[in-house]
Amino acid sequence: MHMLLRWLISALVILAVSYLLPGIHVDGLFAALITALVLGLINAIIKPVVILLTLPINLITLGLFTFVINAALVMLAAKIVDGFSVDGFLWALAFSLIISLTNSLIHRKEI
Repeated sequence: MHMLLRWLISALVILAVSYLLPGIHVDGLFAALITALVLGLINAIIKPVVILLTLPINLITLGLFTFVINAALVMLAAKIVDGFSVDGFLWALAFSLIISLTNSLIHRKEI
């Protein structure tokens, strides 16, 4: 139940961010739900491999290359999901930053 609630909250955040950023387009709640699912799968499966492969450049840039990786993964999700589109790399970068910040604020656990 907790995982379904987190998925729904992530989808609502994606939908809200699409209204804030004119370069991000989501067709509706269903597309936002699918986008949240695909982004979650990409972040769980593909992102760790890409981070490991780009570790040298990530160390040289002091971790800033991770933002580029996040934007590229958002663009990959836009290619996969039909109702979700991104107008360019900078919009994907802004989207990934806002999604990361809001999800970390919403889903943080108190210790």
